[in-house]
Amino acid sequence: MLFQAPTPDPSTSPDIYVTPDVSAICNTDVVCSRVFEWTGNQWLANSSYVVIVKPLRIIGIILIALLIRWLIHRAIDRLTTSTSRASMPALLKPLKEKVSATAEEGQFIPERRRQRAEAIGSVLRSFISAVIFTMAALLVFGELGFNLGPLLASAGIVGVALGFGAQSLVKDLIAGLFMLLEDQYGVGDTVDVGEATGVVETVGLRITTIRDGRGVLWYIRNGEIVRVGNKSQGWAMVVIDIPIGFVRSEEAIGVMRDAAEAVANRTDHQTEFLEPPDVVGVEQLTVDGATIRTIAKTTADGQLAVQRDLRRALMEALDSSGLSERIAASRLLPRGAVPPPYFQDSVSDQRPGGAT
Repeated sequence: MLFQAPTPDPSTSPDIYVTPDVSAICNTDVVCSRVFEWTGNQWLANSSYVVIVKPLRIIGIILIALLIRWLIHRAIDRLTTSTSRASMPALLKPLKEKVSATAEEGQFIPERRRQRAEAIGSVLRSFISAVIFTMAALLVFGELGFNLGPLLASAGIVGVALGFGAQSLVKDLIAGLFMLLEDQYGVGDTVDVGEATGVVETVGLRITTIRDGRGVLWYIRNGEIVRVGNKSQGWAMVVIDIPIGFVRSEEAIGVMRDAAEAVANRTDHQTEFLEPPDVVGVEQLTVDGATIRTIAKTTADGQLAVQRDLRRALMEALDSSGLSERIAASRLLPRGAVPPPYFQDSVSDQRPGGAT
């Protein structure tokens, strides 16, 4: 009888290596199969999606978001930056600008366009950044396994609460945005906003600063500005009223008209007068005599200078023609000591024993 040796068990034999089934371990996952082939570690292969794939996808989402944000911000910067000092930025070309033709040609203030374009560009950049980062955060939370439904509901509730708590801030930002889009005022304009009247120094989305005639710098929230009187847009009107007493109005009007025409013909005021000045005539008649009105249509920037020179020229013309002395004499007429007859009759009727 022959002795038959037992067949060795492959699982217990140290000399026999059994190749594991990679497809069974990784369940047809390509990344898992590659990791297992490279490392031979089953745990690392099974955890490859969490350890390798998810972090790479999150990093990819963040990098793509940063790249898109950089590209859009670069495009906005190109739109808001003008190619020259006085050229119009591309972002402002579709928007209406309330600047007169004379201001465009010779008295244009580039600072106004620059700050307007920068403010609008800042709003666009902030809006784009908020949208891109919000979408990227939602995608990252989805990769981490968060349920986005309750998260979005919570974010909506928090947004409503912040909206109620920051009503004044939102109001200021919206008012400032519409102010820039409509070009209500800009840097260098002389405006009247109620309590403050002066020159605009800076324009922002939340606050506008105004320097008044006494040098006080006013910080005004855009949401609190109910009305704006802009004295620098387009043209301005110079109105001068001069009392002439009881001097003949035709003579005074002729003298004042010659003086106004002489001011308009001066070389330093030729670009400031949009229309020739006109002495319209008697504007008002009081117990002190007549008042003559002179008007002149000028540029907004030259209004004050023209008004001062025109008023001085009219006064000097009346003085040199001798009318000023007659005006003063007519306003200082002596009064008689005896009351007028109608006054004497009314007094005598009130005396006792008088006629009834």
